[in-house]
Amino acid sequence: MADRCFPNVMPDFVPESPKISDEEAKEKHEGDEILPQGTQDSLLKLLSLPHSALSQKLQRAALDLKETIVVETWGATGQRVEDFTLYTGTLGTAFILFKSFQVAGNKNDLSLCLEIVKACDSSSASSRDVTFICGRAGVCALGAVVAKYIGDDNLLQHYLAQFKEIRLSKDHPDELLYGRAGYLWTCLFLNKHLGKETIPSTSTGAIVREVISKGRKLGEAGGSPLMFEWYGERYWGAAHGLAGISHVLMEFELTSDEREDVKGTLRYMMKNRFPSGNYPASEEDKKRDVLVHWCHGAPGIALTLIKAAEVFGDKEFLEAAMDAAEVVWNRGLLKRVGICHGISGNAYVFLSLYRLTGIVEYLYRAKAFACFLLDRAHMLMSTGDLHGGDNPSSLFEGIGGMAHLFLDMVQPKNARFPAYEL
Repeated sequence: MADRCFPNVMPDFVPESPKISDEEAKEKHEGDEILPQGTQDSLLKLLSLPHSALSQKLQRAALDLKETIVVETWGATGQRVEDFTLYTGTLGTAFILFKSFQVAGNKNDLSLCLEIVKACDSSSASSRDVTFICGRAGVCALGAVVAKYIGDDNLLQHYLAQFKEIRLSKDHPDELLYGRAGYLWTCLFLNKHLGKETIPSTSTGAIVREVISKGRKLGEAGGSPLMFEWYGERYWGAAHGLAGISHVLMEFELTSDEREDVKGTLRYMMKNRFPSGNYPASEEDKKRDVLVHWCHGAPGIALTLIKAAEVFGDKEFLEAAMDAAEVVWNRGLLKRVGICHGISGNAYVFLSLYRLTGIVEYLYRAKAFACFLLDRAHMLMSTGDLHGGDNPSSLFEGIGGMAHLFLDMVQPKNARFPAYEL
């Protein structure tokens, strides 16, 4: 695995130093800048900082990254939108600005966010893609929510009306990035921010039933109660497979039989994981224990198992999530920076476990991954040892994911994997 991840030589736990007050940390900040970075000493020094002092460093770094991302994706393009998506495009920049506003409270971020959303609205007008991450639904939903924060009810109603014009077709798959699960997640996002029945349960419930019905039909051929295909392959992970679809289904009110089918599907995955504790990318790829990503492998599945532990209360799901987190700690320091398949995304496994359990060691592990990036990401990207992403300023592939993680580390109890956890 050495070609895919850095060896994790960070201590299993470093207590915060009681000798460093917040004021002392501020005073030492200028001196910190001239210390050599990328060493074990510099990393350990970050890990020992009190959380309040570290969070200030992370917030400063996040806001600097945000400015770089805005310049690269908005200013340098002449405010033209070629890729409107949240995943690799300009909507990801808007989402980072919205996150920055939520953490730092700068209303200029909110205004710029809305300006970018309006451009994405025009660019996505003819798109048939229906999801939050890769489709027009994300543009309309983020536009409506930001309009609410701005206090523009007419604009809110405009984006809501645009969202309600989106239609699912028989051609749409069931997965998260391009399919029904991604559309349903958008409905959940709108209901969270605008009110419970903004998108009525009668509408979403019918889609939920359709997804489960299709999953049951394909599941009849194997050992899992539910199974889904995307381009002919039966994926397991968060982006295209069982984990992502199950994660969204658990957000809705299910019948007892449907709940048992989701539980059975997760148990099927747990039973058939690799001896290492990692998970296959798909039914067709059960012999290759390689990927430790949100999109494929233990990290995305861990987030779904944490959700199952929260929803169902079954101890087995929490234990399986903790086992998966060990895989992420040992093999998740990837040679990529992003959210989808990189260090930034993998840190959310620990943040999610910390939120559910309150176990401080999980907060430490999230801090360790964030500190690794803070200490040496730019240096490693400059040498080519850390891949900055095919779309280097994007939310899901590039430094946008790192900015989002740093902002979430400021308020770790509020941290959510973007466009996956609510």
